[in-house]
Amino acid sequence: MPNFSGNWKIIRSENFEDLLKVLGVNVMLRKIAVAAASKPAVEIKQEGDTFYIKTSTTVRTTEINFKIGEEFEEQTVDGRPCKSLVKWESENKMVCEQRLLKGEGPKTSWTRELTNDGELVL
Repeated sequence: MPNFSGNWKIIRSENFEDLLKVLGVNVMLRKIAVAAASKPAVEIKQEGDTFYIKTSTTVRTTEINFKIGEEFEEQTVDGRPCKSLVKWESENKMVCEQRLLKGEGPKTSWTRELTNDGELVL
């Protein structure tokens, strides 16, 4: 089992503004979000299949606790409340599918993957 524990810094970000556009975030908020999220700090603590992930930007900090295979509540990247379920996709990659609690919108998900080079891919 991989160990995701550590403090991670972003090297590059791709398509974040496009994602926000698809989610319906207005232009001004997209620009602010992209600028703020360009250098997030990510802290991960892992004990077996139990995770704590803290993501900090200049605009907001989010914290989630979850166990692989057990549904939990969090917020989508644009702040909508959702139920999330994380599963292992491969030995080094977890995938989270999100289901909105209210309303309708695009299907959202997130991933975390450890590369052979020791990098964390979001």
